[in-house]
Amino acid sequence: MSLKSLLSAAAVTAALLSAPVALALEPAVMTQMLATIDDRQRNGGDYKALIYLEQKEKDKTDNVREAFVYRRDADDKLMILFSKPKTEAGKGYLRMDKNLWSYDPNVGKWERRTERERIAGTDSRRADFDESRLAEEFDPTYEGEAKLGKYTAHKLSLKVKPNVDVAYPVVKLWVDKDSTNILKREEYALSGRLMRTALYPRWKKIFSESKGADVWFPEEIRIYDEVEKANSTIILIKSVDLRSLEANLFTKAWLESKSR
Repeated sequence: MSLKSLLSAAAVTAALLSAPVALALEPAVMTQMLATIDDRQRNGGDYKALIYLEQKEKDKTDNVREAFVYRRDADDKLMILFSKPKTEAGKGYLRMDKNLWSYDPNVGKWERRTERERIAGTDSRRADFDESRLAEEFDPTYEGEAKLGKYTAHKLSLKVKPNVDVAYPVVKLWVDKDSTNILKREEYALSGRLMRTALYPRWKKIFSESKGADVWFPEEIRIYDEVEKANSTIILIKSVDLRSLEANLFTKAWLESKSR
């Protein structure tokens, strides 16, 4: 090797040794990170949100809906009740005993749905509106640091735990190092095919009297269908109310009463 080559190789080695290297996070640290993300979004009491959904599909007119999301995190309760447009008003979803049901007032019928169910035909899924259970549902591995625009993120690969039912068994997460907010989420089928990408450009917090701490929620979620590339959905959480809800709200009878 020539003297010039030796000096060049030495310079590269020196540069690599002096460059900052992101240390891999230990499993316990990653699990704690997921638990922190979950806890920041949970409320000690009830949760009600007004949401706006805008669905874009190839060769179709954009479809806009509004709905109310009700949660009682302590009991794992969830209900979604659509209010606009008139053709969708009264339709809804209810999770009972880990089963997801949908209701259509036009036929007065309940149908059981899977975790992969497209909510109201959009690219959203039940988990987009439910409480976060990342630490409970997934095992993480560390994929290093990654830049997303001005943000530096921890990139985690999550694999679903045995006997847990989720929409997609593999998830990749980009978590902002400074705020611990999720910036990006990719969801994969068991085959390894990328199915959905979600971006979280804005987060907001609201103080919860029942929790005695802040509750964080994504003000905006942009979901991109990676199979039907022209399809996408925007979810805007327009308002959040953490006051107590009616005791008997999470029932089929209550949702049916709102559609009459």
